[in-house]
Amino acid sequence: MPDNWISLSLEKRLVFMEPIPLPSQIHYELLLQLLERQTSFALSQKPAIREQAQQLIVTLRKALAQQKQLEESCERSHLPVEYRWSLNSVEVVRERPLDLPCNGTVK
Repeated sequence: MPDNWISLSLEKRLVFMEPIPLPSQIHYELLLQLLERQTSFALSQKPAIREQAQQLIVTLRKALAQQKQLEESCERSHLPVEYRWSLNSVEVVRERPLDLPCNGTVK
């Protein structure tokens, strides 16, 4: 960060911000497809439990809509967003591949 961080305008400070991590929207879509196509069908003979699955579908749709609103708010505020596929870090740095001989020991 620059030494004059405090004196920088808000707009210039936002350039230095880390992206806001958000789940990729495909996570919602996959869950919704599973619940709508498979779970609901499997529960067709159990209306009370099927209603619970339908409520879960509604809740997920609301969560997706809320995330989209959050993304729009971030965009209006010039906050960068980074979509995440998992909790695991995607940065795996290896200078060179391991040299493995036939017996499996590392050189």
